[in-house]
Amino acid sequence: MVNVLSSANSILNQYISELRDADIQKDSLRFRHNLERLGGIFAYEISRVLTYETKEVVTQLGIASVPMLVEYPVLATILRAGLPFHQGFLNFFDRSENAFISAFRRHHKDGTFSINIEYASVTEIEGKDVILCDTMLASGSSMVLAYRELVTHGKPRHTHIVAVVANVEGLEYVKKHIAKDDVTLWVGAVDDEMTAQSYIVPGLGDAGDLAYGKKH
Repeated sequence: MVNVLSSANSILNQYISELRDADIQKDSLRFRHNLERLGGIFAYEISRVLTYETKEVVTQLGIASVPMLVEYPVLATILRAGLPFHQGFLNFFDRSENAFISAFRRHHKDGTFSINIEYASVTEIEGKDVILCDTMLASGSSMVLAYRELVTHGKPRHTHIVAVVANVEGLEYVKKHIAKDDVTLWVGAVDDEMTAQSYIVPGLGDAGDLAYGKKH
């Protein structure tokens, strides 16, 4: 299942438009803050499909029956662009344990590149709900590799894969390579084009550079 949040009118579309805006992008603090706010929106939407149980809460005047999360999801992200987006989820799921995956592009002399997983710090995920987020889902290769790295540490009950902006081709790649698993895709917006270097068009550019400065 793929959920595209921009298909309905909400403040999410305002934040995505600011992420795309070349003038607003010059303010890296605002760029990171918008990613964080979007993480919170996605966290709220995903929270609606998690498992709850009713518990009694003692107030000063009586007892209230309140639906409470049975278990907080594990939050996972791909370094480095995913960090501010991940923080938005952590602001809502503040009792969650976390996982971090480092992926990088290895460029080859013929102009092509491959995606490599360099490092993963993963908490216990066996039988748990997992949210794996990254800002962009372009070719889909890094997301699939990150997911495969995660599941070497245990089998989640269900995994929610989240991206702010996705490419049509990347979505199809992810669906094809994890079709048999218990996975739901959540994206903010879907763009049709992608460059030879796997940058989404119109997209928003290199999210990691915009958030933290250009890498060398």
